[in-house]
Amino acid sequence: MSKKIVHATEEIVQPIVEELSLELVEVEFVKEGKNHFLRVYVDKDGGVDIEDCEKVSEKLSEKLDEEDPIEQAYYLEVSSPGVERKLKKKEDFTKFTGSHIFVKTYEPIDGEKEFYGDLKDFVNDEVILIVKIKTREKEIVIPYEKVANAHIAVSFS
Repeated sequence: MSKKIVHATEEIVQPIVEELSLELVEVEFVKEGKNHFLRVYVDKDGGVDIEDCEKVSEKLSEKLDEEDPIEQAYYLEVSSPGVERKLKKKEDFTKFTGSHIFVKTYEPIDGEKEFYGDLKDFVNDEVILIVKIKTREKEIVIPYEKVANAHIAVSFS
């Protein structure tokens, strides 16, 4: 059910974000306690501000009222993906080359399933990370299909 809602919402919101020169990062429909939340994450170069989120929220709310794809009551939230933005699509890995990221894999690579490192490149459906192990750097190649989740990682170094 929630996948159908997410898909329907993506189709409704995509033209809205394109019209506003924004990028649709993610849509999620989740139940937290007794409440359902429809969360839409948008971004643009330089980041989104509250006005961007308000515009998307207003236009999307109107369209959702018209098309009514969600039967139950829910709260609509439109926001930035935040500083630790998820990397969901292949294009995200290309866009954020050079960034410090966290990657968790479905199965171990070199005996590990979690990696923090600098995203060197994304080529041939492979994430290439430079990870620091004590005082040396090592290149780790992670096939895209083995990535369980990934996000920008805040670095305090």
